[in-house]
Amino acid sequence: MNRLWSEMVKRTEPYVPGEQLNDPDIIKLNTNENPYPPSPRVKEAIVEELEGKLRLYPSPTADELRQAIAETYDLSTDGVFVGNGSDEVLAFSFMAFFHPGKPIRFPNITYSFYPVYAKLFNIPYELVRVNEDFTLPAESFFGSEGGVILPNPNAPTSLYMDLSSIESILLNNPDRIVIIDEAYIDFATASAVELVRSYDNLLVIQTTSKSRSLAGMRVGYAIGHPDLIEALVRIKDSFNSYTVDRLAIAGATAAFKDRKYFNSTVLKIKETRNRLIEALKEMGFHVLPSQANFVFAKHAERAAAEMYKQLKEAGILVRHFNQPEIGNYLRISVGTDEQMDSLLRKLEQVLAVDIRI
Repeated sequence: MNRLWSEMVKRTEPYVPGEQLNDPDIIKLNTNENPYPPSPRVKEAIVEELEGKLRLYPSPTADELRQAIAETYDLSTDGVFVGNGSDEVLAFSFMAFFHPGKPIRFPNITYSFYPVYAKLFNIPYELVRVNEDFTLPAESFFGSEGGVILPNPNAPTSLYMDLSSIESILLNNPDRIVIIDEAYIDFATASAVELVRSYDNLLVIQTTSKSRSLAGMRVGYAIGHPDLIEALVRIKDSFNSYTVDRLAIAGATAAFKDRKYFNSTVLKIKETRNRLIEALKEMGFHVLPSQANFVFAKHAERAAAEMYKQLKEAGILVRHFNQPEIGNYLRISVGTDEQMDSLLRKLEQVLAVDIRI
């Protein structure tokens, strides 16, 4: 059948997501989902929307949701774009701001959707090697011919780049787009959104999947100069004006308006994260200083692949990347305190077995 495939299909190498096992007894710590339910207001808003409104198309501009996001960051709505998950927003951004023939830059250890999109849209890219401690060398992103994209905090390493470093990248790419992918930013120090007013070449992309517990609703958004937002709207409206459905718009809007609940769950996850890091260190793990809702850790004497396998057999899913430089690390999502206790108990059993690298 591939004789009918287009050249675009032939050059694709699809993204591989974390395992999704349909077993309610599995402790799922491999996809960085929020362990807590969304705000109760989300359900109320969805139920209200269900009562007689599904026969109507959703708003193509999602004004109510854009307004809620804008108010959260004290911005105007013309600086906010919403899409069907941050991955869609990323795809639109690749089409809107990157050019075939002009190489873009992103880290060699990073979110693995970037090379997927680059190949899909025929955009060349240059990999910036991370430092030995997995931090990002800001100067290596200076003077990019086609633009820059990087996650902050980075995935899967969990490390955060300070805003002064991001600002230096912006200053050294004045005529190129700099996209900061902030899927995990609510668990970190500060967002690059505060730089948007000063730099018209900055686009910040975020999601409601992590800190607002709406991974199943697929709502992502971008914040930037109105000219950048207009470009994203033009791309979206060339595909589908109604990318975000009524239930998602209503639920996400309610989630943004319930700031008290949001702050409470983010704080709980941070506290559990810090406890998990200390417990792993006591077990002999080297753990990177996470500012995300997951940790990245390796053990001095035990192979990550073997630990991953043993945890899976015990009904606990974590993420293992069989890649150079990070093949001996495990990425562990922060769950509830009870889930972390189960993980730690199982790790104690695994480490007690006399098997070494």
